Amino acid sequence: MLIAVGTDKHPFDRLVDWLAQWHAQAGDRVGLTVQHGHTRAPQVPGAVPFLGHDALQRAMADADLVVCHGGPATILEARRHGHLPIVVPRDPARGEHVDDHQQLFARRLGAAGLVALCETREALHVALAAGLSDPSRYAVAADPGAHEAQRAAVARVGQIVEDLVAQSARRQPRWRAWTRSGRSAQETR
Repeated sequence: MLIAVGTDKHPFDRLVDWLAQWHAQAGDRVGLTVQHGHTRAPQVPGAVPFLGHDALQRAMADADLVVCHGGPATILEARRHGHLPIVVPRDPARGEHVDDHQQLFARRLGAAGLVALCETREALHVALAAGLSDPSRYAVAADPGAHEAQRAAVARVGQIVEDLVAQSARRQPRWRAWTRSGRSAQETR
């Protein structure tokens, strides 16, 4: 199981504590990789502060379950690797982030069935128990080509912006500085 809290500078003690409580009950039968970022290290096996991009990709590919914060990139990467991520969004009211974008994003995806949204400890523990008994419950069709499609879309948008800027530079301005002909600067005051 992979747990990823991302790289944000705000600690995410709530998720890490909920996981440690669950792990104490589940026991050592669950292999963990816990990327805890700037959160204090949990007292569970497999805790690491950060994973490089390649290591995170390998951990996602190898995991039966992915639990993560509500970061859009982490969620999309988990789905690309065939996981329905179990998502606990950061809460700015608890000092876990600067704004509520993770909550809004995760709730929208949760309503669409694109993530398993867990905003309480109980919901997370239920999801983990369900995933432990049947990991396929949190699996989706992997889409390894999504990354290349995303790159192509970004490149296309960049080209459109460059074309628009180039067209704008070739046009004559529609306005001209207005001056009164035949009058000096003294007369116009």
